[in-house]
Amino acid sequence: MSDSESAVQLVDSHCHIDFPELAADIDGVLARMQANDVSHALCVNVNMEDFHRVLSLARSHGNLFATVGVHPDHQQGADPGWQEIARLARQDRIVAIGETGLDYYRIEGDPEWQRTRFRNHIRAAREVGKPLVIHCRQAADDLLSIMREERAAEVGGVMHCFTESWQVAEQAMEMNFLISFSGIVTFRNAAEVRSVAARVPWDRLLVETDSPYLAPVPMRGKRNEPAFVRHVAEGLAGLRSTDLAHVAHASTRNFFRVFNAF
Repeated sequence: MSDSESAVQLVDSHCHIDFPELAADIDGVLARMQANDVSHALCVNVNMEDFHRVLSLARSHGNLFATVGVHPDHQQGADPGWQEIARLARQDRIVAIGETGLDYYRIEGDPEWQRTRFRNHIRAAREVGKPLVIHCRQAADDLLSIMREERAAEVGGVMHCFTESWQVAEQAMEMNFLISFSGIVTFRNAAEVRSVAARVPWDRLLVETDSPYLAPVPMRGKRNEPAFVRHVAEGLAGLRSTDLAHVAHASTRNFFRVFNAF
């Protein structure tokens, strides 16, 4: 690691270190973050049953932040209305609403319940004035339509683990959303994602791990963790013909701006 490379600050804008794969090794996870210049991470909530774990992590460690929300894939357990989401979001260390959005990949039957849940999350975000962390899989048209109808642009946020087209990215950015790239951007077979990653303006760019999933090259196939966001940033640097320090500076500045996280 060169001196110029070590003088960087990275942030993992989306991880799940409360999941069992990482929670039992939280001290090691945090130590490896520090060793790889990853100063902060956003712990993203996916269901109400485990919300206390996510919030507890953020309150126990000054370099962790948290969100509140119910993932579009989560069909069991509580499905709170917008008022309850807003109430929980007002707590300290909660910097965003999500993970929310639409996911039609494994859907069976009418997905209207997903659309209703997504609307509730957007309304809660507007109520408390906090950004959204949005998940989208095979549902881009409906997702963008709901974002417009519910005025998601008033709070903006992040399109996390982006895998859609440039046209989707453009429409999301028009609504004040940043585009976040995961380890997928280092996969050689992810041509469209890599193409989008090379074009997103510097002030709309974020990096993430989505750990414990989607470990980037050269860690592909292993358990992912926030320290590996360095490899995501290095992959983006290669795509954009720049260095790690440039990607780190831009993505870190963008993170603290969009999440108002200090």
